[in-house]
Amino acid sequence: MHTVDTFIIGAGALGLACAAKLAQPARSLLIAEQATHIGAHTSSRNSEVIHAGLYYPPDSLKAQACIEGRERLYHWCAAHHVPFQRIGKLLVAVDQAEHAALARLHHNAERSGVHDLEPLNQAQLHSLEPALKGAAALLSPSTGIIDSHAYLQSLLAAAQRSGADLALATVVEALHHDGQYWHIHGHSSGEPFSLCAERVINAAGLWASNVATRIEGLSAEHIPSQHNCRGHYFSYSGRSPFSRLIYPMPEANSAGLGIHATLDLGGQLRFGPDVDWHVAPSSLGSEPDYRFDEQRRAAFAQAIRRYFPTLDSQRLQPAYCGIRPKLSGPEQAAADFFVQGPREHGLPALVNLYGIESPGLTASLALAERVAALLT
Repeated sequence: MHTVDTFIIGAGALGLACAAKLAQPARSLLIAEQATHIGAHTSSRNSEVIHAGLYYPPDSLKAQACIEGRERLYHWCAAHHVPFQRIGKLLVAVDQAEHAALARLHHNAERSGVHDLEPLNQAQLHSLEPALKGAAALLSPSTGIIDSHAYLQSLLAAAQRSGADLALATVVEALHHDGQYWHIHGHSSGEPFSLCAERVINAAGLWASNVATRIEGLSAEHIPSQHNCRGHYFSYSGRSPFSRLIYPMPEANSAGLGIHATLDLGGQLRFGPDVDWHVAPSSLGSEPDYRFDEQRRAAFAQAIRRYFPTLDSQRLQPAYCGIRPKLSGPEQAAADFFVQGPREHGLPALVNLYGIESPGLTASLALAERVAALLT
């Protein structure tokens, strides 16, 4: 049976970052992706923001990996010619009632190690963004935007230069360990395959918990429940009224950061994501439900007008949906990333990556470092 040193399930940002980190000319590495192209799901259906690390509990893996990953990502983009801009972000308190929430965000960011936030009063805010309504704001100069597709391609290219291989349209259906190797079985382009691997990384994103149920010997108590959360994005036709990213205060008891305004590298303005829990789990090899509900336009317009009163709702155009693989459900506190190594589940040379939602793109290179450390 064919044997590889490292087998990675999933060719999203995290799987590819792990491949770029671990690939070596003298050690074989294979990335298996069930879609027909890389980064087909969470890694490309997002806001393409390089996050500064403002929102997450200071002692959480999300905060640590975001802040470390942000600097790694900026350095990677510069070194590998990936388009990006440190465009900056404004966190806006639209009225006096939100001043306390803004102050809490500032305190949380400071505790996490983000020390470059600049407080702005109403006049300063209006001077920077005249179309924006707000009583006060925090300017985050470390926040940026990235071409996520170019980033994914750069990770794959780096891994392939070191000898990694990629198998698309490949679904992993069963894994077991014989005391020396992992035996892996599944289908690739419709044909059955079997191989052995010394090390396995489950970076399957939306399917990570599903893949984990196929691992013989992995107790159900070590497989977290996953809650898929869909988010819609509307683009805004015509010229953008903003030159920076605009984020309202996070909504209480919500899984998101509020419907925010982001720009892509071409200057296109878009709004989103919202929070839609009505998403059925996706089975292995199937396509998630990315159907766009245009009836959400009115709710979007209402939320956006809180900070952009002159919004023309007719300029809101359906763009796309993304799905976040969350480890917390409706009305629950946001869960942290879960990087599960041999010490947690008891099986050798296996790392499972659960709940890698935002800021997973920003944190990908930092998380890959942690995965590598668990497999050495």
